[in-house]
Amino acid sequence: MANERSSGWSTRIGRRIKLRDLHVLMAVAQAGSMAKAAERMAVSAPVVSKTIADLEHTLGVRLLDRDRKGAEPTLYGAALLRRGAAAFDELQQGVQDIEALLDPGAGEVRIAASDPVTSGLVANIIDRVTRVHPRIVFHVKTGASLLAAQIDALRERKLDFVVGRLPRTTFEADLNVEILYQEPSVIAASARHRLAGRRRLKLAALMDEHWVLPDAESYVGTLVEELFRAEGLGLPRKAVFGTSIQLNNTLLATGRYLAFYPGSLLRLYGRELDIRELDLDLPARATPLGILTLKGRTPPPAARLVVECLREVARPWLKETPLKLERPSTAKSSPLRRGSPRR
Repeated sequence: MANERSSGWSTRIGRRIKLRDLHVLMAVAQAGSMAKAAERMAVSAPVVSKTIADLEHTLGVRLLDRDRKGAEPTLYGAALLRRGAAAFDELQQGVQDIEALLDPGAGEVRIAASDPVTSGLVANIIDRVTRVHPRIVFHVKTGASLLAAQIDALRERKLDFVVGRLPRTTFEADLNVEILYQEPSVIAASARHRLAGRRRLKLAALMDEHWVLPDAESYVGTLVEELFRAEGLGLPRKAVFGTSIQLNNTLLATGRYLAFYPGSLLRLYGRELDIRELDLDLPARATPLGILTLKGRTPPPAARLVVECLREVARPWLKETPLKLERPSTAKSSPLRRGSPRR
């Protein structure tokens, strides 16, 4: 029976479905109509219509629901699109693997991270890697995107991995979660701020200062609110809310503002930015920072190189704040071919 089913697949479907057919289906789903898909693909609308009709006839199911507003995938179409996206992704990865064999120092890496993590850890990793492998191209998606949106992009194969603070929650089974270290949030100010250098400050004494605070709807925003609440305080009234580290840096440069920063950013760039962590009498608060990847997907060689470099940079921080969660894997040798990374 198994041989009969295999033979049926080969003769009835396997030889009749082409990658071009899947490409047309994906184009229609993304465009929302056959006419728009035809325009984007520079082919005629009848060609697109016939391709979809032939594909539906071959599979024996309806793949698209059509009406005057356009076309959208049916349950069957969505299932085929998921597998089709994986097939195209594997082909692309194969091409990148060939390119890597020809030139191990070339390739492209697609990362998503929050603005604070991008400005500190990700920027540092890019600088380290490109000093040794200048031909690697980075595509970094940052800004105010929620983690859920970044995971959606990861599933759509638009990203190689997501790096950032990870809520203490259970992720879905199709994701690999690797915790690198515990990232503290620290309160910082310009070195010219009147409180810079003061010892054992109390959070209550800072309530009348000017603040730059993370957006209340963000994950870090909720952590900051919990921190003030734990001290019996509400949020400061003299506050600017935002998600931009550049906003933090610019306002702190005036010497009037305080702000929350990832501990890693100040370790890596605090001196260059002329920003100092305030000495506050607060309980240590840190959250897991790690990497999300898609299970069953082999990352391209350049992405694997970047991940190994992330592990290398995080290793000394991991020793300072041991994880209660599973420890990340470590490489015996540096992912960089020459030189050692800055601490």
